[in-house]
Amino acid sequence: MTGGWSEIVGQADAVTTLQRASSDVGGADSSGAMTHAWLLTGPPGSGRSNLAYAFATALLSSPAGIDPEVATLVAARTHPDLVTLSTEGVLITIAQARAVVQRASLAPSTARYRVVVVEDADRMAERTSNALLKALEEPPPETVWILCAPSEADLLPTIRSRVRTLTLQVPDPAEVARLLVERDGVDPAIAERAAREAQSHIGMARRLATSDEARTRRAETLAVAMRVSTAASAVLAAARFVEIATADADALSAERDEAERAQALRQLGIEPGGTVPPQLRRQLKELDEAQKQRAKRGMRDGVDRILVDLLSLYRDILMTQLGVGRELVNAAMQPTVHAAADYLRRADVIDVLDSIRLARERIEANVPPLLALEAMLVRAARAAQRR
Repeated sequence: MTGGWSEIVGQADAVTTLQRASSDVGGADSSGAMTHAWLLTGPPGSGRSNLAYAFATALLSSPAGIDPEVATLVAARTHPDLVTLSTEGVLITIAQARAVVQRASLAPSTARYRVVVVEDADRMAERTSNALLKALEEPPPETVWILCAPSEADLLPTIRSRVRTLTLQVPDPAEVARLLVERDGVDPAIAERAAREAQSHIGMARRLATSDEARTRRAETLAVAMRVSTAASAVLAAARFVEIATADADALSAERDEAERAQALRQLGIEPGGTVPPQLRRQLKELDEAQKQRAKRGMRDGVDRILVDLLSLYRDILMTQLGVGRELVNAAMQPTVHAAADYLRRADVIDVLDSIRLARERIEANVPPLLALEAMLVRAARAAQRR
């Protein structure tokens, strides 16, 4: 069985609360009292989506315990009483939100509840959020909403006032490493390094632990950043980072895109290699557009992962300069970190950290990633020149 409570790492308090709620333990004043709408917040990689689906599995099972068949259906997102809302693009559309609201109004067909999981509640414009508002204000008695977002501040106050919030913590790297060993059969040494370098981001830790290509790409981005010393090298490095992020996104989506297209052709009754009739081309065009949006978001997410890795590197440098006795995130690069701590001025390291933060904000605000990276790396080059 997959997707159960056992795969939730470092969130004991939240798990206890949701387990009590799903089994109706406690009275109206209990910390585990059931409510119709929940908001799970936590930083990327904290496991908020995994926790949402574990909770959904419990709600769709009997109060006595998890039903393995239900767990399998939830893991495949095919349970008849499970409704999901997420996006492969930049934002959830209002049409998607309205469709989910309509499905959420139906009574459950086989389970105690109809459960709606909104994985990307922070990716809704105000107009889209308002489309969910009435459903949250006056939900059917057997409908439960589970929203996921990085923080409460990412949602409208009117939404926040209608949900019960559980805040997740960043898991300890040792807990993430243990999950990789037990669930994925990863070598303990590789799991420990992956968990540390991913800064406890569960999904990224698994990728680093199981993909040689992912580890190679990460090592290259940090090495490239450390070689930046001129404006020209900054521009070249920015272009390389975009190439790496694009290749990473392509690697993640290629197999999925092909499987989706093959499934769409089967559903349309078209043999492999067959000609698509003109009247059916619209459906395939819509699929192509959805995949392009996913690729765009995948590239942006890849650039953000690079920036997070750079943050960890320059924080290691700063912590070394300050003499803070904690283990480096990038322990494998200890000689490089110590050398940089010697030749870079502390004020310049802080300036580079600020420039990375600013680059992330600019990309989130739809500034082209290449331009944001170039501006950030030029500041890093200036810091290197002042050594």
